[in-house]
Amino acid sequence: MLNEKMVSLGSRRSVIREIFEYGKKRKAEIGEENVFDFSLGNPSVPAPAAVTAALEHIIKETDPVRLHGYTSAQGDMAVRAKIAKSIEKRFGFPANKDLIYMTCGAAASLTVTLNALVNSGDEIIIPAPFFPEYRVFAENAGARVVTVMCREPDFQLDIKAIESAVNEKTKAIIINSPNNPTGAVFSPDTIKALSDMLVRKQAEYGTYIYIIADEPYRELSYGAEVPYIPKYYANTAVCYSYSKSLSLPGERIGYIFIPESANNSKKLYAAVCGAGRALGFVCAPSLMQYTVAECTDALPDVSAYKKNRDLLFGALTDYGYKAVPPDGAFYLFVKSPEPDANAFCERAKKYELLLVPSDDFGCTGYVRISYCVTTEQIEKSLPAFKALIEEYK
Repeated sequence: MLNEKMVSLGSRRSVIREIFEYGKKRKAEIGEENVFDFSLGNPSVPAPAAVTAALEHIIKETDPVRLHGYTSAQGDMAVRAKIAKSIEKRFGFPANKDLIYMTCGAAASLTVTLNALVNSGDEIIIPAPFFPEYRVFAENAGARVVTVMCREPDFQLDIKAIESAVNEKTKAIIINSPNNPTGAVFSPDTIKALSDMLVRKQAEYGTYIYIIADEPYRELSYGAEVPYIPKYYANTAVCYSYSKSLSLPGERIGYIFIPESANNSKKLYAAVCGAGRALGFVCAPSLMQYTVAECTDALPDVSAYKKNRDLLFGALTDYGYKAVPPDGAFYLFVKSPEPDANAFCERAKKYELLLVPSDDFGCTGYVRISYCVTTEQIEKSLPAFKALIEEYK
């Protein structure tokens, strides 16, 4: 007999992937230029020149046997040392190379961290709306997921609501800022309030509660300060990915960082290493480890995303759509003009607009629009957006 849980997961794609596949089909039928696909968060900005230069240099100058061989399971030591140095330089926070674990991107970072932390019966709090795979990762690690809605309309954390959800079974809360799908950046005051509350709750229950900081969009901010959570809260595990910052989503490279300030940090790191072993992660791709080590200070050009954000937000709100301008990432979270966001997204298909309903993000009544596309696509799509909203007037 097969594992029916896995059969179910494999038989049903995420709604984002379903819409993306539908878009590929429509493009083949009517032409790519006639389909306005805003479904997938795939970076549209090329990798920085430093990445190309590093790849060329490494491939040319490195012994092929070493280049394509295994590294240590937790990652090459020299790579981890460079990343630790970069953390200290960028955030003014001490980082130990021996507490950095290289991963195959953010998904691997999250699954490894969750499996390192969770015991049967533990609860993971996830502020909604959230990336849908969080639920899959947490439940597969054996946790019970507790969702807490963020404040509307700005989608900052609702600290009182989170506090009400914390109990003696709470093991961690996943924080994603800048946020997918809202584009919200949780302010320093918000993170401090969250940290202060969790410190109180740890003392109340005599337990350790962790923040899992999922940070693939950290560098994609339009001027808003993105707090470095370990500076606010000791029991933090940082799950970082270069997919968005260096436009390398298909290369699958990232890391987990455990601060020395975390409770029993070395034992927690050992649990991370053990979880990676149990989950079958032999080592992160060696070529990409060496590449990101040479690009630790490289930053993305967010000007194209900002241009798209300003164009799309300005036009849609002029037409009558309701949304809050995102401070980061590359998503616009728009209020559906009808209660059923799925029905609205189906109606949008009449105009070849492919939008993602918010239900799988843990809330109802919104749609996510990924503006990591060409500016030309946004410009060409505006008449369709206008015609669509006119149906509701």
